[in-house]
Amino acid sequence: QVQPVESGGGLVEPGGSLKLSCLASGFTLDYYAIGWFRQAPGKGREGVACIGGRDGRIYVTDSVKGRFTAARDNAKNTVYLQMNSLGPEDTAVYYCAAGPQSDYGPRPETCEPAEYDYWGQGTQVTVSL
Repeated sequence: QVQPVESGGGLVEPGGSLKLSCLASGFTLDYYAIGWFRQAPGKGREGVACIGGRDGRIYVTDSVKGRFTAARDNAKNTVYLQMNSLGPEDTAVYYCAAGPQSDYGPRPETCEPAEYDYWGQGTQVTVSL
């Protein structure tokens, strides 16, 4: 059963850092694209970073570029989201999602939630004093 499993959320002060992990349970990263998404209260779900399945190409959205980075460890079948210089605007539930990689998508450069089929339960990130 394809099931992304997130971990690593929590409470952090402004300016701090957190590292989220997404374990690819029941599937192999080589064949699935992975996306990190977040949803703040009262807002829609937005893409944060996406990684292609075949080539591991990484795309980070403009809203977090320079502060967030993503990485894939095939040996551990795990994807990471390193978040630095966190601010209150980063407070949200963060989701990891997977989609079977094909010639037609998912496309990392669009980081579109609708292209991903399997979603984790989410992990809360709260940035506050």
